Amino acid sequence: MAMNMAGSAGGGGGRRGRRRAAVMAEINVTPMVDVMLVLLIIFMVAAPLMTSSIDIDLPVASGGKQIQANAPPLTLSVKRTGGACNSNVELYLGDTLISTNDLLPKIKAIRETRSEAESVVYLRGDKDVCYTDMMKLLGYIRTAGFKANIVIVPDQGS
Repeated sequence: MAMNMAGSAGGGGGRRGRRRAAVMAEINVTPMVDVMLVLLIIFMVAAPLMTSSIDIDLPVASGGKQIQANAPPLTLSVKRTGGACNSNVELYLGDTLISTNDLLPKIKAIRETRSEAESVVYLRGDKDVCYTDMMKLLGYIRTAGFKANIVIVPDQGS
């Protein structure tokens, strides 16, 4: 009789152990859902703060096809030769020295010969050129119908 009790007690204990293992195999997803909801709220609050309100005319890039340019890009270089603002700058259209008075008619004539895809002027300014001189040249470029890209050299560190 003692044997039967021991056998039944052992068999019952084995079943209980298996049942407990089946319950432990379930995954509790509540903490993961809590973490995901907190992250969602953080990103919803932070997303409007990351947007920039500066209106910049960014270039459009196409990855699938390469645009065939018939003409080399137009480059306008500004070099300060001395004096205060609004004075003594040299303008180079490509590699040719040009006066400020001849600039607008010349780039208007160039614009009429170019297609819409080639309507970009690269503006290269010396670091000592005044802000007003650069803004005046950007106005000329816009008046002629071009889009302007200002060329900068990335910071290389010290």
